[in-house]
Amino acid sequence: MDYVVEMIDVRKEFPGIVANDDISINLKKGEILALLGENGAGKSTLMSILFGLYKPDRGEIKVNGKAVNISNPNQANDLGIGMVHQHFKLVHNFTVTENIILGLEPKQGLTLNLKSASKRIKELSEKYKLDVDPDALIENISVGMQQRVEILKMLYRNAEILIFDEPTAVLTPQEILELMKIMKNLTEEGKSILLITHKLKEIKAAANRCTVIRRGKVIGTVDVADTDEAGMAEMMVGRVVSFTVDKKNQDAGDKVLEVKNLSVQGNHGVLGLKNFSLTVHAGEIVGVAGVDGNGQTELVEALTGLRKVESGNILLDDIDLSRSSIRDRIESGMAHIPEDRHKHGLILDYSLEENMVLEVYNKAPYSKNGFLKKDEIRKHADKIIKDFDVRSGEGPITITRSMSGGNQQKAIVGREVDHNPNLLIAVQPTRGLDVGSIEYIHKRLIEQRDNGKAVLLISLELDEVLDLSDRIAIINSGELVGLVKASETDENEVGLMMAGVGK
Repeated sequence: MDYVVEMIDVRKEFPGIVANDDISINLKKGEILALLGENGAGKSTLMSILFGLYKPDRGEIKVNGKAVNISNPNQANDLGIGMVHQHFKLVHNFTVTENIILGLEPKQGLTLNLKSASKRIKELSEKYKLDVDPDALIENISVGMQQRVEILKMLYRNAEILIFDEPTAVLTPQEILELMKIMKNLTEEGKSILLITHKLKEIKAAANRCTVIRRGKVIGTVDVADTDEAGMAEMMVGRVVSFTVDKKNQDAGDKVLEVKNLSVQGNHGVLGLKNFSLTVHAGEIVGVAGVDGNGQTELVEALTGLRKVESGNILLDDIDLSRSSIRDRIESGMAHIPEDRHKHGLILDYSLEENMVLEVYNKAPYSKNGFLKKDEIRKHADKIIKDFDVRSGEGPITITRSMSGGNQQKAIVGREVDHNPNLLIAVQPTRGLDVGSIEYIHKRLIEQRDNGKAVLLISLELDEVLDLSDRIAIINSGELVGLVKASETDENEVGLMMAGVGK
């Protein structure tokens, strides 16, 4: 069998952790091979080795049957290997064309020949049905479009082997379907794709074969057509995973959060949230469903004190917090799992234990007379690491930046739940997590509800909103378009309301 890529007995160690434990994988021409594994299983490390971002400690890589040594991404590009990273590498105030040609600028004499580049990008965009405007500014296009720009970047460099690292972590359901189509188009044109993911639905929809990696080792490779989702999940996690959310029926208690006629300015000088009202009671989860960019960010940032309220009120346990400081809100019993874990969740160059006390470092037992008590801080971090199964190379002293995205997320959820808040605002709580971690975090959110806490869930995963919520608020263009009981609705009805079709 001729393979376009073979990685044979590849090993990579970091301090305290073996990321790749003698892994072997192979990719056939014109196929989509999925790499499936839990957060921190070693998938991204393996692909970073293939793309020249890391050097393996040992092992062999063959491209088109020839042994190669890839020590940087330029060499990978020369071998026809391209990569779309989970966090896009784009310059926001540049155009699409300027981003795509970076490092490969076409010259005409001494000047930059943007016209010829733009023409070629348009041709590639049409050939692969990507529908990208070469002259648009990155900051003005959707996240889904930005991802297409990353794909064009690879195609512009004549990549034949395309690596996608968690490509759907930031996409809406519609954009995910489009991306699957694009991948199929690419393989029909003879490209070969390595897809890093832990979304089983997408593997079933797009991949030909699936290699499962668990804790740095290959568990096995299966034909996707012959394997069901439950089988792949079990290979990935090492136990049977429940895909259903168990929650008992219970009556909601007193009103905890009351949002009254809230209006909030968006980023472009217009109202992002208009006259929005909502209540969340003790012992219930209220989900907010909507297509990304319809006022969810403005709502969350107004509630948590990150954005100014233009008009209206936010009441927590009958106390008006609409003009209170962030610290006052935390001390009033509000906790927040943020949408962007890097921007608002963690200080990436701090250790894990420092991140776990960001909101409470000034309180006993973590400090006394203005001095931090390191032993107490470490004890607290150890408890969260144990309770929430946060995997990190060096435990509490691990620098957070070096952890996998999923483990960063588990640490944030652990920190916020540990505050024992009256109101937990969970925004995309399972973004980028594997099925085992999703199951676990769903259980913790249900636990908060069952313990009589109020939970406001904002998620772009419609399945998640339907599974977890007691009531669902649908938001469109910053306005509340409907409020339904989760037990009395379905994906179709909520989807139509998200698109602005009233109930």
